[in-house]
Amino acid sequence: MEILLYLFLGKPLWMWLVFVVIVVALLVFDLGVLHKDNHEIEVGESLKLSAMYITLGVAFSGFVWWQMGGEATAQYLTAFVVEKTLALDNIFVIALIFGFFAIPREYQHRVLFWGILGVIVLRGIMIGFGATIVARYDWVLYIFAVFLIFTGIKMLLAKEGATDLSQNMFIRFLRRRMNVTDTVEGDAFFVKKPDPATGKLVNFATPLFLALIVIEFADLVFAVDSVPAVFTITTDPYLVYTSNIFAILGLRALYFALAAVLHRFAYLKYALSLLLVFIGSKVFIAAGLGWEKFPPMWSLGITFAILGAGIGFSLWKTAREPKPVELH
Repeated sequence: MEILLYLFLGKPLWMWLVFVVIVVALLVFDLGVLHKDNHEIEVGESLKLSAMYITLGVAFSGFVWWQMGGEATAQYLTAFVVEKTLALDNIFVIALIFGFFAIPREYQHRVLFWGILGVIVLRGIMIGFGATIVARYDWVLYIFAVFLIFTGIKMLLAKEGATDLSQNMFIRFLRRRMNVTDTVEGDAFFVKKPDPATGKLVNFATPLFLALIVIEFADLVFAVDSVPAVFTITTDPYLVYTSNIFAILGLRALYFALAAVLHRFAYLKYALSLLLVFIGSKVFIAAGLGWEKFPPMWSLGITFAILGAGIGFSLWKTAREPKPVELH
């Protein structure tokens, strides 16, 4: 049993195992029990699932408090809220990708489930790499902070406009390098079809698989913002990774809950922009005032205030705007 006390990234192995067991149990329950029949997820069901995942993410802060204390708990909750909010940007992009590839709603959960598995691994690699760098070179946090400030300002000044995925270089590259069917083939990622040139049966990727790859690629792009954001909140790899994964686990349910009302959050990007600027700025504020770190409870309170104001303004501003064309 001594191996359970072995430190991995600064925490006993048993603490990591507790987290892993919870995540695996949730994934098995999700795929093996709730959605083994690939049914179409309705808004009511997705709201219940989303509430369950948010409750579990917040409840995990009790375990953090028990093992690491109140300050770590405030850092975990701030990181969880920030990641959950930044995930809203992912939802906009996921909706765009599903619409472009014409993925029916009943198959979208399958794509998102396997997409989440890939994200869990990729985020783990990025966070482990980032934690190693920050532990050796603490000045990297200031680079992260500057990057977040500029990203927030850039997002704030970005012009509105529809994104044309047909001109996306990554998607065009995939289509050139792979055999791809013209339409969705049920819930399959790959099917065998005759090669147009030789007539022999070969593997064809379906739009379902292309949507999965593009969603994974999009998450990597988003992680460039979100991972540095969490490292400026806390440099503890355990808090960074657990808050990231708990926020992402509920992304599928959150997508189905919000996909029909995304237009109501059209102005939330301004709150996200200010949030990134705040998260980056507090590193310099703490240094300028001679603090060891920005007070975690202040950070949590300001984060809630920015997001609450952004959501309230967005809902008020879009209350009378017409609903856009429904997503696939």
